[in-house]
Amino acid sequence: MLKRFSAFSRLILFDKRGTGLSDRIDTNHLPSLETRMDDVRAVMVAAGSGRAALLGASEGAPMAMLFAATYPERMRALVLALRRTGARHTLRGGAA
Repeated sequence: MLKRFSAFSRLILFDKRGTGLSDRIDTNHLPSLETRMDDVRAVMVAAGSGRAALLGASEGAPMAMLFAATYPERMRALVLALRRTGARHTLRGGAA
């Protein structure tokens, strides 16, 4: 998916606190959604990105929605990608 996006746009990728190449964090004091949202904003500022299409995947989806609601002027688009868990649901909440 990221390869396709990179064919027509600039990608800014980063590791959330405590994962990948980012500094380790105390697992007894995990960052709040607000802190993670501020990290996204700080990365955008550092990269010189005024507005972005934000992809929130899996557990990043709630943070992406909060970011979009808090900073609508920083958004071009919001994309939410959720993984299937094996349970089947429709968008209306009924069984598929």
